[in-house]
Amino acid sequence: MSTTPSPSASSEPTPPSAGIDAARAAELKAANINPRTGLATDYLNHFNEAVMLLEMVPDIPDCAEDFLQWSPLSYAEHFTASNFAARDLAIAAYEAADVGLRAEFDNITGTMTAILVAVHEAMREAQQDSTRAKLALQAAGWVKPLVSAAGGIINGGSEGDVEYIMTH
Repeated sequence: MSTTPSPSASSEPTPPSAGIDAARAAELKAANINPRTGLATDYLNHFNEAVMLLEMVPDIPDCAEDFLQWSPLSYAEHFTASNFAARDLAIAAYEAADVGLRAEFDNITGTMTAILVAVHEAMREAQQDSTRAKLALQAAGWVKPLVSAAGGIINGGSEGDVEYIMTH
């Protein structure tokens, strides 16, 4: 006779780390990959680089050219191109991450990418340094809170935290 386990009283989803063994969790943690989410904050460096360049444009107009050299990379592309020691592990952990969590993360990083690509195109067309500076500051102001929201997802922050960041 078999019994069916009763559903959990909690409506919280089971964290991804619940299905991995302690050795795998330790391996992920040692590689700076969150074992609960399967995501690594190293990917955010890709967006932080763009934000840093955008924030410099008003004071150093030549940084616009540096920003124009930036190009979007997916999570896997970022790690494939990086010197991140555990890049294969980072990609595998991302692919094994909870589908809903990954979709939420991909939505935010996709929004950041769309903003940066649109500003990239607008800055390429802009003739005046002052126009580029305004575009740069506006884009940095939009992307920075999204980087924080993505970091919250990576680090297992609650959906409420993400919603707050997205609406403020």
